[in-house]
Amino acid sequence: MTASAPRRGRPPKNEQQLSRAAIVEATLKVIDAEGVAAVSMRAVGRVLGVDAKSLYHHVDGKDGLLDAVAEHLLGSIALPDATGDLRADLWAIAMAFRERALAHPQAASLVLTRQLASFEGLAPIEAVLNILHNAGCTPRESVHLLRTFVATLIGTLLREVDAGPTYGTTDTTAIARRQATLEGSELPAVAAAAEHLARFDGAEEYEFAMNLALDALLSRLTQR
Repeated sequence: MTASAPRRGRPPKNEQQLSRAAIVEATLKVIDAEGVAAVSMRAVGRVLGVDAKSLYHHVDGKDGLLDAVAEHLLGSIALPDATGDLRADLWAIAMAFRERALAHPQAASLVLTRQLASFEGLAPIEAVLNILHNAGCTPRESVHLLRTFVATLIGTLLREVDAGPTYGTTDTTAIARRQATLEGSELPAVAAAAEHLARFDGAEEYEFAMNLALDALLSRLTQR
């Protein structure tokens, strides 16, 4: 039995149509279905129907895949025009990020874990730093505030996606059942808050967390 001759001529149709955008979409499909940990060149190649080796013409291994997704997520945020109102401008960015991130919530953590250098990846950071600079913050303080702001919005989104029933639910039957359990816990503070502990509204929680973070930021700047 002789070995097959090396393949010559044009690559298969799937490989001909390969692009960075198609690779990003395929990577997001893997993340949506199985989480970030499931991403690999082989897994993305299977989604696209191509040999994993062909992806190296567009991305530099698994890290390249994750960087590309993070850049796509950040670059596709519809950044609002700044108004000069610190709170309103940061709030608008937080809402724009939430709207974009909820399309692929499992990928949101990549914004915290990837060190990006592209224009797309740095544009939202530039927007927040400009707002803080115009409010009188030094570059060092602006970076601390930026990181706190981003950690709050990402952490709140991930809690919404991953917490499941831990933080409550929106299902009325489950709420009633959980509320009754908490009220019968013989813990006074838990029983008093049972109605609220049993219920979880993602949008309301996000708005509360971001308002709290912005309150703290504005208080810091005012005291200074």
